[in-house]
Amino acid sequence: MMDIDGVIQNNPLIPVVVLDDAKDAVALAEALLAGGITTAEVTFRTDAAAAAIAQMSQHSDILVGAGTVTNLEQARTAIDSGAKYLVMPGYDQDLVDYCLANQVPVLPGATDASWLMKAVNSGLHYVKFFPAETSGGLPVISALSGPFPQMQFVPTGGISTENLAQYLAHPQVAACGGSWVATRQLIAQGDFSEIAARATAALKIAATR
Repeated sequence: MMDIDGVIQNNPLIPVVVLDDAKDAVALAEALLAGGITTAEVTFRTDAAAAAIAQMSQHSDILVGAGTVTNLEQARTAIDSGAKYLVMPGYDQDLVDYCLANQVPVLPGATDASWLMKAVNSGLHYVKFFPAETSGGLPVISALSGPFPQMQFVPTGGISTENLAQYLAHPQVAACGGSWVATRQLIAQGDFSEIAARATAALKIAATR
């Protein structure tokens, strides 16, 4: 299985998606791929998440991860459904240990020094910085980068076309997560051409880093 380095280094933008109906999963994956984005974080915010992950992993070439994973049951379900990596909104040591023991790439959330110490002591080099903007954004990431020079951040929450370039310009920001590329509304409306266009536009911004 690919490690988390491979996931992040190949994907400067990770779309965070909420699917209400698994039938939209493959069309969404194809739209993202058409726009040049090769991964998607399908969040466990709806009951359709596991089925959507299964559809994407079985019927598209996209690298599908599971997001909003908050407990071991969700982690096991996500992996069984075909998720290739797990993303957590916060830090849970049991979940991290489970992923490491099973060689599952994991991106836990951490926004302060205490959680970053746990991540470092677990041998992790990447964390999700969530929610990015309301947690202080780039100034806080810069402050944390001093005592944690080995840590790479994936800011998510409040990221948009307006600030994506600024975040990606930071030397310790490895990638960004964002929901604006494939919003819940666009998916529900079946506006996959707009999703593809947003993916293309986002990658153009990311290419300027």
